[in-house]
Amino acid sequence: MTAATTPSAPASTAAGQDEGELAARLRIAVTRMSRRLRQEMTAGLTQSQTSVLASVERLGAPTLGELAAGEQVQPPSMTRLVVALEEAGLVERSAEAGDRRVARVRLSNSGREVLQEIRSARTAYLAERLRDLPGPDRAALSGLVGLLEQLVEEP
Repeated sequence: MTAATTPSAPASTAAGQDEGELAARLRIAVTRMSRRLRQEMTAGLTQSQTSVLASVERLGAPTLGELAAGEQVQPPSMTRLVVALEEAGLVERSAEAGDRRVARVRLSNSGREVLQEIRSARTAYLAERLRDLPGPDRAALSGLVGLLEQLVEEP
C-alpha cells in the first residue's frame, strides 16, 4: 500500500506537499497580498473606515447594528467609525421612518467616489505587477484565480 492510499497518510499534491503545507502557504500568500493591497491606497482612511465603506455599499442601507455585526465590532466602535465617515462626507445617516431610534447608513456620492478610487488604485497596482510576469506565468495565474474563486464560494 502506498502512502497516498494509506488512510492515515496525508494526501500529497503534485509538488509533494500535503494539503496542510499547501493550505499554510496559501494562507500566508493571501494574507500578505491582502496586507500589501491595503497599503497601496488609503485615501487618508483607516483600514476600518475603508472596510465600513465597502460594507455599506454591499449591504445597501444597513443599520448601525447590522454594520457592527458585519464588521465584528462593538456598536459603540461602529458609531465612532460612522461619525468620522459622516464628518468626512463619505456616508449619510437617516432615521428610519417607522422607528426614529433606528439610523440607516448610506454611501454619499463622495463615499462612492473614494471607494472607487481605492479599488482602482489597488487594481492598477496588481496590473502593474502582472505586467512584470512572463506570459506563461500570467496564464498560470489566470487559472489559479479561477481556483481561488471556487475556494471562496459558499458551499
